[in-house]
Amino acid sequence: MKYVVDAQEMKQYEETVIDTMGIPALTLMERAALAVAEEIRAYAGRQGLSEREKTLLVVAGSGNNGADGMAVARILSLEGWQVTVYQTGSAGHCTREWERQNKFISYYPVRIVSNWPAGEYTVMVDALFGIGLSRQVQGEYAEIIQELNRRKGFKLSVDVPSGVHADTGKIMGTAVQADLTVTFGWAKKGLLLYPGAAYAGQIAVREIGINETCFPAAGKKPGMFAYDEPVGTLLPPRAADGHKGSFGKVLLIAGFEQMPGAAVLAAKAAYHAGAGMVRVVCSPENRGILQTAVPEALYTAPENWRQGCEWADVIAIGPGLGKNTQVKELLTGVLKESRLPLVLDADALNMIAGDMSLQLLVSDQGQEGRSIILTPHEGELARLSGKEISQIREERERTARIQAQDLHCVLVCKGARTLICGGKGEICINLTGDNGMGTAGSGDVLTGVIAALLAQGADAFSAASVGVYLHGLAGERAAAAHSSYGLTAGKLAEGIGEVIAASDTSRKETMVHGC
Repeated sequence: MKYVVDAQEMKQYEETVIDTMGIPALTLMERAALAVAEEIRAYAGRQGLSEREKTLLVVAGSGNNGADGMAVARILSLEGWQVTVYQTGSAGHCTREWERQNKFISYYPVRIVSNWPAGEYTVMVDALFGIGLSRQVQGEYAEIIQELNRRKGFKLSVDVPSGVHADTGKIMGTAVQADLTVTFGWAKKGLLLYPGAAYAGQIAVREIGINETCFPAAGKKPGMFAYDEPVGTLLPPRAADGHKGSFGKVLLIAGFEQMPGAAVLAAKAAYHAGAGMVRVVCSPENRGILQTAVPEALYTAPENWRQGCEWADVIAIGPGLGKNTQVKELLTGVLKESRLPLVLDADALNMIAGDMSLQLLVSDQGQEGRSIILTPHEGELARLSGKEISQIREERERTARIQAQDLHCVLVCKGARTLICGGKGEICINLTGDNGMGTAGSGDVLTGVIAALLAQGADAFSAASVGVYLHGLAGERAAAAHSSYGLTAGKLAEGIGEVIAASDTSRKETMVHGC
């Protein structure tokens, strides 16, 4: 697991390290500059640059980000690099650290200019703005960024690409298109959220002395994290003497109105993710298709859904349901008459979005302690929140967080960077996946995975977070085998079990001697 921070959190941790723990700001800046210099050396080594080709341009703003850039220039100037620093902005508005670095650099073989220098540079360092950018980039600075993007050469941004909002990933008018972003301590949200993620290039998170040791003194941990460990270490444990009943029973209500595929995909995914038994409530005309495609699954007629609830450990409802009166009555009954952990997806979400009484039911039951997971994509989240999709894209994290808290549920906001929001404000950002997963049925697979993990004993937030992580890993695996263009939800469902098998750390061989 790795933490992800916003600008305010990063500033608080930096202040804690400097003011409370006593590490000088100059020490942190030197470590940051050394980290950037190391990345530049590594690039030069990979490219096999000759001494003549080691030309470096640092575009430095008048704040601490610019000071970082000047420190990089100073370090590499002693290693044979031909270094030019383009100082932008007004010296009258510079920070104290900038003044110090400007004094230091005056003693080193570094060329200082106040306008774009002629010629080409092998490496260009973007040190214009740091994480504090909060307004649109205009005028001279916009022109500088545009010129930097036009120029040839390897572009490295310090902390965040200038013009990318550190918290949201929003492009503030224009932004540097980096090949590599070197950031310090932890990744910033804006480097991982789109569209900022598309400007960051490769991301190198470097340790400079601001780390988890400062959390107690700061009084808080970051509010967002991402998984990066083997998925097998995150799955619910399985008892050696377990059986199909003890590994969880999933009731899947899906596949109405001639849409059997949704039920098939969700049921297959639930089995591949470890569920012991899956029972599907679907239209009678879809029964034959379901039992041919997933012979392991049990069938229940829609009118017998209550018996299914009595049998199950978890209910998942929504994929391929449609929105007719029978389906709405079934959804209402599940909400009113059961208290089992519940996953709501697709058409179930659309019905809830259009009926305030159903939203109140979800909220009340979540507040009473029922585990409820909602899995909307941006369009469904827009309907749930009453906002336009354009608004969702502008403030995706905030909207998802508020909906999770208002409905007292875990909300999975699906997308290229899926956000999993808990009812208490905790957020997991998922960094796995492939654009080939933007295909029909992908969400049905996710519903089955999350339901299976819930049924095996995971809490709602963990089931959703690990389920999304596993789903993304399966997407990467399927895309590698079939290409992003050829990835289908069926291959994605099969990939769930393959990913688990590849990372399974739970199996132990038992050797019996002397028998």
